[in-house]
Amino acid sequence: MQPSNKTALLVMDLQNSILQYAADPAVFVQNVSKAIAHARANSIPVIYVVVSFRAGAPEISSRNKSFSVLGNKDMWTPEFSQQWEQIHADVKPENGEVVVTKRRVSAFTGSDLEVVLRANGIQHLVLTGIATSGVVLSTVREAADKDYELTVIADCCIDRDEEVHKVLTTKVFPAQATVIDLDTWTK
Repeated sequence: MQPSNKTALLVMDLQNSILQYAADPAVFVQNVSKAIAHARANSIPVIYVVVSFRAGAPEISSRNKSFSVLGNKDMWTPEFSQQWEQIHADVKPENGEVVVTKRRVSAFTGSDLEVVLRANGIQHLVLTGIATSGVVLSTVREAADKDYELTVIADCCIDRDEEVHKVLTTKVFPAQATVIDLDTWTK
């Protein structure tokens, strides 16, 4: 794949608080680290996306099945949010790299990601993240509707359910994105 200044690598939800739910995240984190190194070496911007909430979590509705399980709204203090947002040390941002905070599953919802992409002329998104059935799926769907060119690096995505990951990367995503492996992307 030819690097382009109109391409950005999205590193989504690689927070310690989320990675703890993966059965064995070591290989996944190592793969994402290699993807980040490749992007940096080829002047492809790396944009991090984290999910978090303000103090008191006013963004969490009791009607939202996914987020209402994240505990008592009182636990969302600035200190707790800072700890929750912590990105795994092996893939942490370098100085100057953008970290976008979202409030829902998609990288776009409740964030300023689209503003950052437009300001930098980004038209092609390369997606990595946890979970394949969460942030990756939601971001693929929304980004496709926004007419971004999309690439999903399959072995830089992980899901609790390996079968769901396989179905998404082999049957669902190809309708809206190019799905490749890390070795193909780094060549």
